[in-house]
Amino acid sequence: MRLKRYVLLASLVSLALPASLTYAQGEAVCGSLQNGYGPYDYRTDKHRLEIVERYHFTAEVEALQKGKSSSAIGSDIAYTLRAFPNHHRALLAMTKLARKERTATPRGAGHSMDCWFDRAERFRSDDPMVKVIHGMYLHQTGKSAEAVAKLEAARQLDSQDANLDYNLGLAYFDVGHYEKALQSAHRAYAAGFPLPGLREKLKRAGKWREDLRPDE
Repeated sequence: MRLKRYVLLASLVSLALPASLTYAQGEAVCGSLQNGYGPYDYRTDKHRLEIVERYHFTAEVEALQKGKSSSAIGSDIAYTLRAFPNHHRALLAMTKLARKERTATPRGAGHSMDCWFDRAERFRSDDPMVKVIHGMYLHQTGKSAEAVAKLEAARQLDSQDANLDYNLGLAYFDVGHYEKALQSAHRAYAAGFPLPGLREKLKRAGKWREDLRPDE
């Protein structure tokens, strides 16, 4: 279920994200995390999600079809991220909205994508999925070296995520670390990751080997 839920992340395209800010810098630039409702942890405070998702992060908002509390979809996603800074689906929705509107700060969002990622990581630095999303977006905007660092940080927190390994392999490939890309690919495919893109990249580059063990 987890793999199915996040496999689509590999195909998303993002806007640029900055290097990590210190806590004080992040608060000065991106605002305090204090909020009238929350902030709550998306992973553990599930019982508090219903009211936010009913009145703000509806299916139509997540699909970027229309806003719930206002005409600006970004406003509803922003409300969700203020209440749950590490809300994985809301982070993804905000990045898709930014891409759709061709701006780093979607209408109604209040903060830029840089800040939404800063706030999420500042709130829960131990959430590997936030780092995965952040790392993927760094990679997809040409910041492959920074993406490798972010995805490796995620892997330190969760070494069993096939989606993470797949995207880490893509980032390693783009910085020319083919052996590490190969290792990441074998881990991802051994865990059942379905997309063949990384394997095909390695094959075209003459770097694919079938005989590498996933833990090599």
